[in-house]
Amino acid sequence: MPLIPEEPQIHESAQGPRATPASGRTAPTPRPVPGPRPAASRPGRPGPPRPTPPAQRAPRDAAPAAKPAATAKPAPAAEPAPTTTTPQIQLIPASAEGALDAAEEAVDLLLDSGRAPGDVLVITTGEPHPWATHELSFGEASYWAQHDSGDDVFYTDAQVADRAGARPVVVVAVNGGPESATVSALSVAHTRAGALLIVCGDPQRINSMLGTAA
Repeated sequence: MPLIPEEPQIHESAQGPRATPASGRTAPTPRPVPGPRPAASRPGRPGPPRPTPPAQRAPRDAAPAAKPAATAKPAPAAEPAPTTTTPQIQLIPASAEGALDAAEEAVDLLLDSGRAPGDVLVITTGEPHPWATHELSFGEASYWAQHDSGDDVFYTDAQVADRAGARPVVVVAVNGGPESATVSALSVAHTRAGALLIVCGDPQRINSMLGTAA
């Protein structure tokens, strides 16, 4: 037969004092010792962050916000009617033979005072200016192209002066030619000059013609 190991005997002296129940009462069951509190519940230590509540969404059936009423735009002010400016007229006494030289001196003074070359138009009543004669030798297209560019002083004569455009200053050299050519040149110059009209010639003759040309 197999041997059954003997149960170890516990001596009375090894055990602690026994609780002697009072007569008629049962000994209370010892309560378990509480373990350590979880970190989240310990005072003085922050717990895990709370989840952020979801943003409130507007209900789908909510009516859109009313748009502010459009403010009525004021009626545009009426633009003033364009006013015609009359150029200042300056007479430079000169003979028919010296009118072209007087016009050249006037142009030099204008450029020295700060006028741009493209601001000046010169009209002759008799012989054309040498510059105009030279440029016309290359053809009228090249000649008028320089006028349209507006980069330099432009010289023309009374016969074709009406093709020239307006410029701030117009200089007329009354250097001969028929009276009709002078009247035509003065008329065109008066309408083309934006600020200043300079006429080089006989003052008495010019004054009488200006009344006719106006």
